[in-house]
Amino acid sequence: MPSRPRKLPAAVRKEYKKHGPQCLFHDAFIADLSDYFGVFNTLLEGHQTFWFRGHSDLRYRLTPSALRYKTEAQRNKALNLLAEFRRLAEIKLAKPPSAEDELKWLQLAQHHGLPTRLLDWTENAAAALYFACRHPDRHGLVAVLNPVQLNREVDSKNPRVFDAHEDAKLIRPYLKLTGKINRRGKRTIAILPILNSERIVLQKGVFTLHGARKFELDGMQVSHTRYEPQAPSLIYLPILGDVKERLMQELDRVGVNEMSLFPELEHTCTHLKRKAALE
Repeated sequence: MPSRPRKLPAAVRKEYKKHGPQCLFHDAFIADLSDYFGVFNTLLEGHQTFWFRGHSDLRYRLTPSALRYKTEAQRNKALNLLAEFRRLAEIKLAKPPSAEDELKWLQLAQHHGLPTRLLDWTENAAAALYFACRHPDRHGLVAVLNPVQLNREVDSKNPRVFDAHEDAKLIRPYLKLTGKINRRGKRTIAILPILNSERIVLQKGVFTLHGARKFELDGMQVSHTRYEPQAPSLIYLPILGDVKERLMQELDRVGVNEMSLFPELEHTCTHLKRKAALE
């Protein structure tokens, strides 16, 4: 039988508890790919759906970029950039989305770095580990989420991952939300994307679309009478800084690297330079 991963050092465990996401974490030292995928045999159940997200820094929050600003005015300013993006980007695109394709525009803006209320996830655990292993000078993590369980809070009779086309009526009101917190407002949901970019396909990208009740996916959500979890299934695996280089090398051996995850030629060039030890 393979040996079980050893536990995290006490000081490291304390650091994750203090600065990491406010949810459960798996107290195991991940030293190699065998440890990483072995943990999932105990964490993930049967044929359930699980999504993954890699953070290169344990202090990063599970919050979409437009909703990380401290004030409502700043959040609104960030969300309102989409209208200007649409006006300026249309002339630069060979085939822009139609005016009615709001989610396509939102995904396109997200793809190019505009702040939105979308948070990127992946169905590929190896891809999430790649992103967690960036910045070897700091500790990172891989968050794991059951998206069906998240959506059960919105549609308990037919729990599923919401589809951009079939569930358009459910999704559309989220695209009108502002940066205002509303404790009785819409919950965060998990959605399958419109496959409008090669990068989404390569990275097996999926999204959480964040509502107004609470912008962070982790932590506890305040109601009038009680506290309740925003995402009960959420858990993460610590990825320590001093093992990131080894994990990156192992990922590269199995074909998970910058060139396989990013279709743009500049990433191909960066990968080739790194393979030739010129960086």
